[in-house]
Amino acid sequence: MHSLRPIHNRLHRLFGRGHADFFDTAAERWEICPAETVEIMPGIWLPDQIEHISRTEFGALPDILAQMQGNPAERTPPTMGYRFRDVDFVDGVLHARGAERHLRQRKRSGLTYSRPRESLSGALYESWIGNRWFGNWLLNDCLAYRLAEAAGMPVTSAPVRGGHIARYEELLGMAPRRIGEVHFDELVLFDDLHNNSHRRARAQENRARILNDRPLEPLPGVFIFRGASGDARILENEAEIAERLEAEYGFRTLYIDRHDADQLAEAAGAARLVVGVEGSQLAHGVIAMAPGGTVLTLQPADRVTTSLKLLTDCWQQHYAMVVGSGTARGYRVEWDQIRRTLDLIAARNPQNPS
Repeated sequence: MHSLRPIHNRLHRLFGRGHADFFDTAAERWEICPAETVEIMPGIWLPDQIEHISRTEFGALPDILAQMQGNPAERTPPTMGYRFRDVDFVDGVLHARGAERHLRQRKRSGLTYSRPRESLSGALYESWIGNRWFGNWLLNDCLAYRLAEAAGMPVTSAPVRGGHIARYEELLGMAPRRIGEVHFDELVLFDDLHNNSHRRARAQENRARILNDRPLEPLPGVFIFRGASGDARILENEAEIAERLEAEYGFRTLYIDRHDADQLAEAAGAARLVVGVEGSQLAHGVIAMAPGGTVLTLQPADRVTTSLKLLTDCWQQHYAMVVGSGTARGYRVEWDQIRRTLDLIAARNPQNPS
């Protein structure tokens, strides 16, 4: 049997009703954590960094500036749970009556689909951004997993994977049911991107699970080497920066293609500074470093973003950036800029090395 829900939802939009919010179709909703007022720590950067920015990513320049300014009393929305009934998950898309929610890029086109033969109920914790970027999976979706396991059977469309992801799932005690195309008799979803006290507590719970009483030998900092991994962000003097941080500040350099999740956690968990090219590899540092530490991102001028700051805010860490010269396909960050930014970090947080 074929479902006409995609046609119905498209007609709904064509006749001027706009894109329906998927959460509006929920049969039940509840508050997991109420709205709160929280402190958002200001970012750390040199006064002239704004002049170096040629283009921003995931937000306009005013958004970047607002994030870096911080807010001593930001009103944070509640964390919500939603229960839906009669939802199909087909080709990476959740189809409800009247709305759709995309979790993956579609592989097929068409205005109808075959109704899934398998039916079940469960709590889905994955997201579009978590399926796209490792850092968002580790720091967002793995937090939502804690909600899913409390609400019922956690489910995900992600296949079994190896490497860092498999080990993190083991360390975090994640054992979801893995699904293909299914019909949900009942489906639970969460609105869980707001850094309230409940989300921050879950962040520290996940940190504790990752570290699991490991003996940590204090480190001044770690440099997480990106190299050519992930989307292109080629820091041409990356090796030179890593070497100088080791020689002048006592850092340890970590390589995501050489070190496993346990080694990364043990080093970052003992560090007060995590430094590296802005990108998902820094998530290894964010999840393990203690509150009060600092993440320093090195960014190309044509791809400046504070998306990671939303996550360091959740882990109650400081966020800093240096904007280099050049583009994501090849840029440099001068040592003097890094040195002066490290001085700012030390002045803001005396626990960080200077």
